[in-house]
Amino acid sequence: MRRHFVGEKVTLVIVGMCFSTVLTAAESKRGFELMTQAEASQASLGADGQRTSAAMWTWTDKIAYMPGEPLTLRWTVKRNNDNFPYTIVAFRQNNQTGAKTYVSQRGPSSTPVDIFGNEVSQGFQITRLPEATKQVLIGSGGLLINSPLTVPNEPGMHTIVIQLRDYTGRKVVKSAYWKFGVYTNRITVSGNIASNTTWTNNNLYVLSGIVSVLNNATLTIEPGTIIQGSPGSQPPSVLLITTAGKINAQGTRSRPIIMTSTQPVGRRNRGDWGGLILLGRARINDPSGALNIEGLPDLPETRYGGTDDSWNCGSLRYVRVEFAGSLLRPNEETNSFTWGACGSETKGEYLQAHYGLDDAFEWFGGNNSVKRIVGTYAADDYVDTQIGARPKIQFGVFVANDDRSNRGIEADNYERGFDNQPYSKGVYYNLTFVGGGSQGFDEADASCMFFRRGTAGLVFNSVCYHWVTRGIGGADFASLEPRMNAGEFNMNGIVLWDNGFNTNPPAPNTLQGQVAPAFQPFASVANRQILIEDPQMIRPLERSDPDFRPTLGSVLWRAGFVAPPDDGFFEQSVEYAGAFGEEDWTEEWATFHQEQDLQP
Repeated sequence: MRRHFVGEKVTLVIVGMCFSTVLTAAESKRGFELMTQAEASQASLGADGQRTSAAMWTWTDKIAYMPGEPLTLRWTVKRNNDNFPYTIVAFRQNNQTGAKTYVSQRGPSSTPVDIFGNEVSQGFQITRLPEATKQVLIGSGGLLINSPLTVPNEPGMHTIVIQLRDYTGRKVVKSAYWKFGVYTNRITVSGNIASNTTWTNNNLYVLSGIVSVLNNATLTIEPGTIIQGSPGSQPPSVLLITTAGKINAQGTRSRPIIMTSTQPVGRRNRGDWGGLILLGRARINDPSGALNIEGLPDLPETRYGGTDDSWNCGSLRYVRVEFAGSLLRPNEETNSFTWGACGSETKGEYLQAHYGLDDAFEWFGGNNSVKRIVGTYAADDYVDTQIGARPKIQFGVFVANDDRSNRGIEADNYERGFDNQPYSKGVYYNLTFVGGGSQGFDEADASCMFFRRGTAGLVFNSVCYHWVTRGIGGADFASLEPRMNAGEFNMNGIVLWDNGFNTNPPAPNTLQGQVAPAFQPFASVANRQILIEDPQMIRPLERSDPDFRPTLGSVLWRAGFVAPPDDGFFEQSVEYAGAFGEEDWTEEWATFHQEQDLQP
């Protein structure tokens, strides 16, 4: 391949991508501090295995495209004092076939190249990271390509990946991801699904009003399928799995199922649509045995409750629910994920609730359990249990931002009967709660963990950091004491730090500052391990690109945390507190993008 010199005009004609542009070699590298191999080697001394302090995220202007539509790609990069040298590689991956198309200033390539167009055999170009805010990479004025890409006729889910590799180009140090779908048909779905139905990832599904699965039908959703709900409808756009239906939504890490808003990227809002509701016939603790699900009209298909604690509402894996939680009437909202009386055969793993108007995950009775869940930027609570709910959760991260949220855990038994049985009793291991910078959305006491109304509950090996009011709080303490005395309510291995930072005056990092007065005698028992210590996570407050893994020496690696029970659900080989050890299990399939960070 012919080399070009600084100042020489270079014409790029990108075959199959429907654009061309002209730029100089000097202009093509603008914004990057380039380095030689020798300089990079010297600058990287002592950096083996280092995790970068830099933050980086990328996105396109839409989440779903038809073939032939233009696509614009942007990124934001915050160096955060990372001056190490990197090879930067960008590509689009077709997640159905695995095929990668590398993107560079020399155009698309099926052969691995860096963003300057150099192949491995030529030697990748090494650079320090630039600072960039909402910078166009591909599109009008693009740093890489000065024209939008044309979306290929390859239906299904695709991923844009930008990798920071070490200076040799061999090891990936950090990646930024953005998922989008390519569809050939836009299908509006309304009314009832009364027979077995499959939604496929070559279509875009738009919900209109309440879409109910009933008549013993199963709705199967393929990996990589995108479903959208429209704002403004009354009743709201909701996907409702009734007691006479099931859902089988099995996404993958590379092809999550995304339920989101119809609104443009950068202008989506909490409450744009209703959310996902699963109803079953497990026990609740209302004396009637059955209730209407909160947030929807009282209809035969919106009722839940019964006597079958094994009831199977279906299976969810790698599912994101975004911008949900419509308001029916005051204090009657739908949530992102709602389980009403679902039983133990209901499965859920790798689930994210992003920007919900009400709760991220709420249980009304039942005893279904979930693992590896993410709640981001909800307006209300993140884990909410009531009316005899008995879920188990292991591995969960819940993040508030400056848009305001309420509580991390809000646990009730039942407001109409504090002693009704079965008691609400969530059993939680390895949860991380990271709070935002503002007061509670509509709760004066926006504690990280809030217990009341006679609830039971067990919380172990978990972290509350930077929450608004305090770490542990609650109400109706006298109703909780019988559960404590019976061993039905307990906490152990809880790390609290900087909760109540926004109160007046800020709460100190002491037991008295981090725990509500009524709970302090309970929390001060030494063998409960209520620890007031900085958890030292890597990048917990970088909202659009956080990292909640503990640093070396963090208290979260401390020996002596509680081993989960060997009951077939919990993983026992976990020797840390919080949601993460070395592995970030949210990578690629989940999103932490703040919507304001995606506005053009």
